[in-house]
Parts: sequence; structure tokens; C-alpha cells
Amino acid sequence: MEKLIITCALSGAEVTKEHNPSVPYTALEMAESAHQAYLAGASIIHLHARWDDGTPTQDAGRFWEIMEAIKAKCPEVIIQVSTGGAVGMSRDERLGPVTLNPEMATLDCGTLNFGGDEIFVNTENDIKYFAQALESRGIYKELECFEKGHVDTVLRLAKRGFINPPYHFSFVLGVNGGMTGEERDFLFLKDSIPAEATFSVAGIGRFEFPLAELAIIHGGHVRVGLEDNIYLEKGVLTPSNAALVAKVVELAKKHHREIATPDDARRILKMEKKK
Repeated sequence: MEKLIITCALSGAEVTKEHNPSVPYTALEMAESAHQAYLAGASIIHLHARWDDGTPTQDAGRFWEIMEAIKAKCPEVIIQVSTGGAVGMSRDERLGPVTLNPEMATLDCGTLNFGGDEIFVNTENDIKYFAQALESRGIYKELECFEKGHVDTVLRLAKRGFINPPYHFSFVLGVNGGMTGEERDFLFLKDSIPAEATFSVAGIGRFEFPLAELAIIHGGHVRVGLEDNIYLEKGVLTPSNAALVAKVVELAKKHHREIATPDDARRILKMEKKK
């Protein structure tokens, strides 16, 4: 079985210091959190940008500031920028950090109800637009799927030439409006993708570690981080992103999976390291 790639989602766009004081906002906080997660075993940093007051932004300048701060502390780590942004942002606003030519970026593959009146909109034309923007710049895509229809959309657009290989899926499970994070849901999605594809699983809230263990057992990869879950265990706030990564490393040891370095991750995912 291949080594385990661990992605750490540092902050997301919604969780705040009021939820957990360890959520990073500033460039220095992001860099330190990323560095500690890398030392704990993460090879990919999933990055949303915030202004210093915690407001989410897709401003390319702010992303550049944070990315440079991270690279100064852990130059080998893979930085995966989010093109999801925050609910209500336009296509081109969400694509702001892509102009920096990052090594990797997310591609959201369908619309989702986020609860209340919030709708995370990703029309078919949005998906084509984002895919073309990433592929034209040689940016590696992570295909974010919140339910089975999103997987089917990827496969359909792949057949029509809009999304090209290699195919690396991220199953984000347990989000309001998406699939829950039960074992049956994970297995259904895992068995729905091409045999040559790779996948990672991000469990939201209480689903984080049960899904991480299932991914480890079934040869997949794992995303954890304060974006997805603020607790180390029930009722106990995690002191850091690194603590969440370390818990996955312990699960991997239990199941005899080695931890991938950033260069291992590039090989497994069939990435080419950008200069």
C-alpha cells in the first residue's frame, strides 16, 4: 500500500477564533501553523486566506504574502490553494490565487446547500471555467466532491474533455446539504471513481477521525485541520492543527501505513514539482 498523504486545512473561510483560539488569521500565524503541521506529518497545506481580523479573502496579494511566509518555514511542503473562497464570491474573485501559479488548487465539482439560506454555487459552466483556468496554467487539480452527483459530474466532464487526468478526488463528507460521513457513504464514493484515480477524505466535525481511519485502511489519503473540525476528541478543543495531524499519524501507525513526504506525495499523485 502506498504511503499516506496527509493534507492539513489550516483555517477555511468560516471557522473563527471564537470557535477555537488556535484558528490562524495572520500570515505569521498561518506560516507557524503550517510549519508545525508539516513537522507532525502533513505534506500538503490546504490554504484559505484571511485578513488579520479573520475576514476571508481571495485577494492574490494576501495569498502571496501567506504563501511566501509558509515557504520560508517549510519550502518543500505542497501548498494547495482553495478556489472555493467563501459563499457569494464571483468566479473571478475565487480564482484570484490561481494567478500566482500555485502548485495545486481545489476544483469544486457541484453546488451544495450549506445550511440556512447559504448556497455554495458551482454550476456546470463554473466547473468548466475553473478547470480550464487551472489546466491552462499547469496547476494540479484536487476534485472536491461533497456527494455522489459531484463524482458523476467529474466523470461526465472528463469524458467530454473538460477535466483531464490525473484524477485526484477529495471526498468532503458531513457538510450540511452534502452526504453524511458514515462508512456506507465513504465506500459508495470510493467505489464510484476510476481505478486509476487517487482519493483523499475530509470528514467534517465528528466524522473526521472515523473517516480518516477508513481512508487509511482502504488505501486512500486524509485531510484534517481546523477548517473541518475544532476538536481533538469529544468536548476537547484541539490546541493546534499539528495535534490533528499527529492523531492521524498514530492511526496510520496502527494500520502500518507509512507517512508520505511532500516528494512522496508528488510521486503518488503524478504531480510535477513547480520551480
